[in-house]
Amino acid sequence: MNKTKNVLRSVQQYIVEQKLFSKSDLVLVTLSGGADSVALLRLLITLGYKCEAAHCNFHLRGEESQRDEDFVTALCASLKVPLHCTHFDTLTYAAAHHISVEMAARDLRYDWFESLRISTGAAVVAVAHHRDDSIETFLLNLIRGAGIDGLCGIKPINGAIVRPLLTLSRNDLVAYLATIDQPFVTDSTNLEDLFKRNKIRLQLLPLLESMNPSVRKTLADTTLRMADVAAVYHAAQQEAMLRVVTPSTDALVVISIDLLKKEVAPASLLYTILSPYHFTPDMIALIFDALDGQSGKCYYSATHRLTRERGTLMLQTLEDVNSREAPTIEEMLVADRTHYKIPRLATFASLDADKLTLPLTLRRWKQGDWFVPFGMKGKKLVSDYLTDRKYSLAEKEKQFVMCSGNDIVWLVGERCDNRFAVQPETKRVLQLKLTK
Repeated sequence: MNKTKNVLRSVQQYIVEQKLFSKSDLVLVTLSGGADSVALLRLLITLGYKCEAAHCNFHLRGEESQRDEDFVTALCASLKVPLHCTHFDTLTYAAAHHISVEMAARDLRYDWFESLRISTGAAVVAVAHHRDDSIETFLLNLIRGAGIDGLCGIKPINGAIVRPLLTLSRNDLVAYLATIDQPFVTDSTNLEDLFKRNKIRLQLLPLLESMNPSVRKTLADTTLRMADVAAVYHAAQQEAMLRVVTPSTDALVVISIDLLKKEVAPASLLYTILSPYHFTPDMIALIFDALDGQSGKCYYSATHRLTRERGTLMLQTLEDVNSREAPTIEEMLVADRTHYKIPRLATFASLDADKLTLPLTLRRWKQGDWFVPFGMKGKKLVSDYLTDRKYSLAEKEKQFVMCSGNDIVWLVGERCDNRFAVQPETKRVLQLKLTK
């Protein structure tokens, strides 16, 4: 009886400390029929929380799948707890989405849990992950080579998902069920050495326990300490980001390379900045190694482009890169050159109307384009002109040209072509004005 009270006290204290939910909230409990989820439901009901249950039948284990559904149906009926059941064709879903069966089952159940939470008005979805699950996650992530967040074990809160049992081991839960004479079902696949997590559970942890009988508690304590370390680390990273990231109208993020290299852990900071934009760890390592490389070098993720430009790293969405809005240009024909005063502004171009082939066309510049800049006699590549002007790649991509036939007559917002410029003998002037 004391053990039962201790379990109840531990769960209640953890719910309050972590602010998982309150007595006024409706809690949607995920119920598979196994020891963990059955213990979760019984504990929350005993503690006085208002619960409804949710069960998924994935049709992966033949008669066992139906056995589990029958069991949770009878259990919820005896406890007078509303039960929601759903069925999934998991194998078909996995094949259609080219993912593993495990991943398919995960996606299906969590999508359904969230839609059910909303429709029932539940505040949270409670899942039965316990301390041993958190330890296994820690070891699995350690083997995979995860970063600091992966070494914190399982988080008590992830959006609307809450985990009230993280202070208890599976043995604690099974012992609790025994004291209240509550049966549960056993998933036969949990006893088979099929997946990495089960290898950790059935092989690695017993080996570690042979070297340190209290290794589970040791590892659980380590995950808690790592969670504190991660909190300090992320706070420091956020402060560092403010120091190295500068605002820009041309890019989503602009990183000063000099300021980045002055930070305590510049490679780690670069990972923190870029990883949310789908750059892989290997790509970020490549970018860091090339910080002193050539200007104009580009790196791509599935959604973004990073460009090294004059001591900075400029991050843009691919949508921004690929969709540049054309400028708006007004035309005005001046029939008498005698009284026309040429505006000395980059937003205007004054051209000899009689030298033009109309209508003029507006397009982005492209490699190989050339013109004769006003005031010069020789032609110049547009790319060289823009480089001489020290334009960044993003600025170059915004550049448009106005053309008469195949000839460029105006590098918009920059210079008109000397061959088409207004001269003393010009009779009619076509004035172009950049308005947007």
